[in-house]
Order: sequence, then C-alpha cells, then structure tokens
Amino acid sequence: MGIEQFIDNEVKANDVVLFMKGTPQFPMCGFSGQVVQILDHLGVSYKGLNVLENDELRNGIKAYSNWPTIPQLYVKGEFVGGCDIVREMFQAGELQGLLTEKGLAAKATA
Repeated sequence: MGIEQFIDNEVKANDVVLFMKGTPQFPMCGFSGQVVQILDHLGVSYKGLNVLENDELRNGIKAYSNWPTIPQLYVKGEFVGGCDIVREMFQAGELQGLLTEKGLAAKATA
C-alpha cells in the first residue's frame, strides 16, 4: 500500500484524525500541542498520527492535503486546517459547530 492510500484510509476510517509531530500524550511541537489541548478540552475522541516516525508520512500528508504545515486536522474525511485555523475556529465556536454538525459529541465551551 502506498502512502497516499494509507493516509486516505486513515482519514476515511476515523471520524477525527490529527496528523501531528509527536503523540497526543507527548506532542513534540507547540502547534501540535495546541491542537491536542483544544481537542482534549472539547472531549473529542480522535486518532493522532506521529509524522516524525516516518518521513514518507510527513511528506505524504503535505501532498495529500496540499497544505505545507503540520499539524493537520481532519473531521469525517474533510481537511479542517492547521493549528492557526483550528485555534481560530475553536475561539469563534465554529469548531464545536462543525463537530456537532458532523454528528460528533463535543463539549460546549463558555
């Protein structure tokens, strides 16, 4: 299986996928850490994939999304964005709305 097929399978098989540097338990960069904090705060179940373990995955996800940076968040097969976009959506309440719209449970934030 090629890397594009692997990425496509992960994105389609999991409701929420975060391609990140490090793991949800141990993020290896501040941007990945911020997205993990947001998802954890919302109580969303997600799969984290560590791009640092595999150069092919790190380069492949950038080509797959046509997006140059990591982390990258996918919800129900749809590319949401990187850290800045996820943070802005969260602060505006849009991320919570997107998750709810896609049928995923997320905690409301005050």
